[in-house]
Amino acid sequence: MGQHVDRVVAPAALGRAVLLGRAAVTLTAGAAGLRLVADPRPLLAALALVAVTTAAGLAVLSRHPHVAGHPVPVLAADTAAVLGVLALDGGGVTYSCCAVGASALAGALAGMWALLPAAAHTALGYTVAAAVLPTGADPRLAGFVLAFPIACVLAAAGAAVATAALRRYMELSVRVVASAQRTAAASERARLARELHDSVTKTLRGVSFAALALPQSLRRHPDLAEQLAGTVSRGAEAAAQEARELVDGLRLDTPDGDFAGIVEEICRRWSQAHGIPVRLAAAPVDPPVAVRYELCRILQEALQNVARHASARQVGVAVRGVPGRLELRVHDDGRGFGLPADLAQLRAARHFGLIGMYERAATVNGSLHVASSPGRGTTVEVTVPA
Repeated sequence: MGQHVDRVVAPAALGRAVLLGRAAVTLTAGAAGLRLVADPRPLLAALALVAVTTAAGLAVLSRHPHVAGHPVPVLAADTAAVLGVLALDGGGVTYSCCAVGASALAGALAGMWALLPAAAHTALGYTVAAAVLPTGADPRLAGFVLAFPIACVLAAAGAAVATAALRRYMELSVRVVASAQRTAAASERARLARELHDSVTKTLRGVSFAALALPQSLRRHPDLAEQLAGTVSRGAEAAAQEARELVDGLRLDTPDGDFAGIVEEICRRWSQAHGIPVRLAAAPVDPPVAVRYELCRILQEALQNVARHASARQVGVAVRGVPGRLELRVHDDGRGFGLPADLAQLRAARHFGLIGMYERAATVNGSLHVASSPGRGTTVEVTVPA
């Protein structure tokens, strides 16, 4: 269906443009010649015919663009109108403009096949020119009149080339948009997969291991089975909580909203939930959608780490833009910890929150720096390209 629409949209659009252009040129030229004829009534009738046929053609191509895929009836009707103008005008400039416009319309609707009707219009034009030129006419006028019919062939070829170029441009635009949509969908799927892997999946894996050991322990070690059952229950509750936090995180950032306002809302909710005041200094910056999402998730994770481990009395959050980059800084006055030398030690110590923050910063070409020591609090600073 999409290919069919693409095939007819370009010819229909250029066909409408040709009809409008031909009507404008023909009516202007005809109006200018009204004072040059003794009886203006035939010329007025020809101009009225042009106006009516133009309106009809525009209506058909606008409401039923699929007719551009079957151009023969349209071109036959248009040729009949041109012959009617010839009969009324007697081969004047009005007819010449209509003939050239008819050839251009054929080029828009039929492509290079339009050279056949354009050749017919050219032959008829030469016949009319020979009939209307008086004997002994000025050679310059005769040359102009006799050269004019060849414009039919040129108009047909030009319109055919323009239609082909427009069709290629539209097809390329559709492919670009489709590719962008596929890329965005793939990126979104990868992001959701990362979110699930970083939170719910790990918890559910632990619940699964405990559930597998439960039947055998129930028969041989009732006390252990009771502990495993508690583990399953707590794990399921933790997974549900992580899922809720994930959904809340996905819904929190609205791409068209104010980023500073989003950061303030994250801090306000966290402060209300944990009773720890947050000092916020957020500059009016507007990072790209992917960057602002990852920064929001890093901020949430950093605040959750404060609530879980820091025993802090106060937290400071700052967002600022500096030339070439954007910085997010989270500092607490908690008990701090000894920072390992590399990520492998963090993973061994099961500090998955810090690992996740490092990975999130890397996905948006940013960097994350953590500074902490026992008794001196912790600072998390993220820097991303502006």
